[in-house]
Amino acid sequence: MKIHFYKYQGTGNDFVILDNREGAYSNLTREQIHFLCDRRFGIGADGLMLLNLKTGYDFEMKYYNADGRQSSMCGNGGRCLVKFASHMGIVKDRYCFIAVDGEHEADIDGDIISLKMKDVDAVDPYGVDAILNTGSPHYVKIVGNLMDTDVFQKGKEIRYSNAFEKEGINVNFVQVKDDDEISVRTYERGVEDETLSCGTGVTASALVCYHNEAGFNNVIVNTRGGQLTVEFDRIDDGTYSNIWLCGPAEKVYEGEIVL
Repeated sequence: MKIHFYKYQGTGNDFVILDNREGAYSNLTREQIHFLCDRRFGIGADGLMLLNLKTGYDFEMKYYNADGRQSSMCGNGGRCLVKFASHMGIVKDRYCFIAVDGEHEADIDGDIISLKMKDVDAVDPYGVDAILNTGSPHYVKIVGNLMDTDVFQKGKEIRYSNAFEKEGINVNFVQVKDDDEISVRTYERGVEDETLSCGTGVTASALVCYHNEAGFNNVIVNTRGGQLTVEFDRIDDGTYSNIWLCGPAEKVYEGEIVL
């Protein structure tokens, strides 16, 4: 089977994307997807996405982790898929697409792709840390020196702890830099390693760090792969709406591979 693929990245979070509007790749197996994402034997990526047709929407996003399992929402993946859709001739002033966690809106302004994330009902304390779902489940831990943190080892310990081993959880380590700026490093389930950036993790970290700031918030987030911004409204009852993840997404290359 010959596959024509596209490689995109958003702040270093990289993805294999397949145009599946004719259904050519609907039956890929978990093993095949894992192979395509393998950095030594395949193309190499943090995940794989299918651009599908969906009645009533501009497209459907179907996302798989690098381990080949279908996964929950990926923020940077969503932004990359919007950019890919525009390259494929789906050009809109505002996109409306469907993903595993529901409807999303997005727009493109030059190099910046802005993606509206799902509303968040609560940030739950977990000891001195926090847990929340921004389309994917996230654990957020504030640290004093982010660059000296062993993200792989400490993230793996939390992800595979008794409380989270079965379903898995993404683990974010966050350092607050300023009144409106943070730095984040993330251990991602499904990749089972640190990634250069995680969109839903960046979003979760911004909400946790500014959960006492009612009203509109605009947070600058530094990742190892680049800078993103998270905009959101915090309601007095502790819920969050109008959440937007904003940043660059770029095509890296395209090619063919035989399975």
